[in-house]
This record gives sequence, C-alpha cells and structure tokens, in this order.
Amino acid sequence: MTLPVALTIAGSDSGGGAGIQADLKTFAAFGVYGLTVITAVTAQNTVGVRAVQEIDPGIIASQIDAVAEDFSIGALKTGMLASAAIIEAVVDGITRHELRPLVVDPVMVAKSGDRLLKHDAVDALRRKLLPLARVVTPNIPEAEVLAGRPIRSREDRVNAARRIMECGAHAVVIKGGHSQDDPVLDLLVDADGVHEYEARRIATTSTHGTGCTFSAAVAASLAQGVDLAAAVGQAREYLTRALAAAPGIGHGHGPMNHFPSVEAARARR
Repeated sequence: MTLPVALTIAGSDSGGGAGIQADLKTFAAFGVYGLTVITAVTAQNTVGVRAVQEIDPGIIASQIDAVAEDFSIGALKTGMLASAAIIEAVVDGITRHELRPLVVDPVMVAKSGDRLLKHDAVDALRRKLLPLARVVTPNIPEAEVLAGRPIRSREDRVNAARRIMECGAHAVVIKGGHSQDDPVLDLLVDADGVHEYEARRIATTSTHGTGCTFSAAVAASLAQGVDLAAAVGQAREYLTRALAAAPGIGHGHGPMNHFPSVEAARARR
C-alpha cells in the first residue's frame, strides 16, 4: 500500500505548537507522510513572537521544486505566507507543478496577537492564492478581512464565505472558535450549499496552533482520497480530541496534544 503524502508550505514555530511543526504532527497522526516548504523562521513560544526571519522567495521556490519533482503529493496546505513576494513564489510553484488539492489557511495573526501577514500582502492572497484553493479555512476575524465585511451571525458567515468564493476558491470553511457559541459551529460553504459541523467547546487556554492543525488535518484526509465534506468532519473531530488532551504546558496559549489517541491509550493502562 502506498503511503499518502501531503505538503505543508508554512512558517516554523520554535515553540512547536503551530506552523510547520503542528502540521507535521497532524500529518503523522493521520498516517500521512509530510513534506515541508519553510517560508519563515519565527522565534516564538506560547506567550508571543519575538522575531521573524522571512525565507528568500528563491529558496522557497527551490524547496517546492525539490519536493514536487521527487514525491507524488496527494494534497497540500499553506500557512504563514508573510509577504506578497512569498505568496507570488508559492503561487508560481504550485502552478508550475500543478499541485492540488490546495487547502489555504490564511494565517494573519498569531494566537498571541502578533501579526504574521503584512497588510499589503492581503490583496496578493485574495487575487493570486485563493483562486487555486480547493478550500480556504479562515477563523471569523480572518474571514472578515478576506470578505471585507463584519461577521455577527450565522448568516453573516455564510455571506462572507460566498464573498470569499467569488475570489475563486471552490469552498470555504469559516470556523466558529472565535465566537462564544457552545457548541462550536463550523460552516463549510461550497457549490452544494452549507454544511454544519458542531463540536463541544473545550474550556482550555491550550489553543495555540488550532488553525494550523485544522487545515493540516483537512489536507491529510484529502491526501488519503477523502471527499471534502468528510475531510472537514474528520478535522473537526480530531481538533476536539487534541484540545481535550492538551498537556497544559507553557505560560501562555499552550499547545494541543497532536496525538490524542496515544494519550487515551496511556490513560487506559
């Protein structure tokens, strides 16, 4: 049996809870082999981001070429793409190698509040990357930026998703974690309509990397040949378990447990 392969194009998180590190852990939890293209190196922990070094776009392009020429990539996701130049390099690489399906996590702000996407790069994200996306996975604040409108209700979320789809994306998942709703409601909007995914709200401060993890889980399932609606459902269920099993480490927004089944097995001993 051929091992499914997925690619993450994102930034490195030295704290290990988000970015490339979270994506690789998620791929592994789903039984998918993970490839990486690193777009930035961050000095960060659960409290905040201390420094960011963007990777030269030429090196990013070379990384894409290296993995795409050697592996059969079943799906890919993007995370932190700090600048317009980086977005352009990523778009060129994805297009050049005809990499699909693409999950776009429009990372804009870290959980600590530090900005990870330059203001002038938002337009490049909209115009160049979103048209390549099988699905875009913004949280509510990110969806407000991409759609250019406030979101207060379920109807607002659906309308915002459709506005984002006008940029060319085939589907949009607007996640409900930033709302106060319990259960949490995630909405997948695509050509078939609106799909709802409910999950109990986990009372925890260990929420670092939730967006990265969710999008990586969607990509992992797509790499295994799962259809999008089912992939979103699997990602939602996995995220709930990862939050519930969080180890409670760090002094700020701590990481989740990306291997909740291992923790469950340990608890049964």
